[in-house]
Amino acid sequence: MVARRRKQAAAGGGGATPSPPGYSAVPVKFSEKQQAPHYLYLREHKVREGAPSSWPQKRTLFVLNVPPYCTEECLGRLLCSCGPVQSVRLQAKPDLAESPEEPTSKFFHPKPVPGFQVAYVVFQKPKAVSAALSLKGPLLVSTESHPVSSGIHKWIADYAGSVLDPEALRLEVDTFMEAYDQRTAEEEAKAKEEEGVPDEEGWVKVTRRGRRPVLPRTEAASLRVLEREKRKRARKELLNFYAWQHRETKMEHLAQLRKKFEEDKQRIELMRAQRKFRPY
Repeated sequence: MVARRRKQAAAGGGGATPSPPGYSAVPVKFSEKQQAPHYLYLREHKVREGAPSSWPQKRTLFVLNVPPYCTEECLGRLLCSCGPVQSVRLQAKPDLAESPEEPTSKFFHPKPVPGFQVAYVVFQKPKAVSAALSLKGPLLVSTESHPVSSGIHKWIADYAGSVLDPEALRLEVDTFMEAYDQRTAEEEAKAKEEEGVPDEEGWVKVTRRGRRPVLPRTEAASLRVLEREKRKRARKELLNFYAWQHRETKMEHLAQLRKKFEEDKQRIELMRAQRKFRPY
């Protein structure tokens, strides 16, 4: 097995780095002191014909194996030599073609991915994607003009950045709620205008709003409704479903008849004893 791998490496040029099919491998170093490079795997982002995508076609570069110390600003700086970069987005896994793009916030965002990530780099011109696929490298992440913090310095910077400004947070929440209230009011006004109006095929949309507003139910009304439901369930219960239940019902009915017969006999005897002949 080892000999076969050596032959394959010799046939492939010795120092060539294998990359996934369809990807271009670009070596990256954290600094000049680093000897062994790290490799980014690049390809043009494409989707099936007719499938929706939130990324512009022919201008988006998909990047695999992005290290944790490489930020969006750093990745954009590494690829800016290929052409003007419009946006860079890092995430844990690739997007689905059908997934809509959610609005981002500098306050409410998911926790950063601790390991390696994927990236979507959008250029302003399509030819920048071809230039990025032909990069040779190695590219330096941390330079004297653009140092990148790591280790304890990065942890301190992340902690300092996690402390929120209350006033800025309040402004963003107020802006979001104003937009939400406006959107809700527009949807209600549109639904009210379309209520009772037939569409092109003659169908009328039925909404939950009635002609008269429903009054809130009081406790007494709720108890009456519960009692009514209880009586309804009692009527629906199966009586004499089993044979033994039928026999017991018959025996109880006969016992009640005997008891009533004995009571009637005693009443008749009492009436006879109290009856007296009174001619005057």
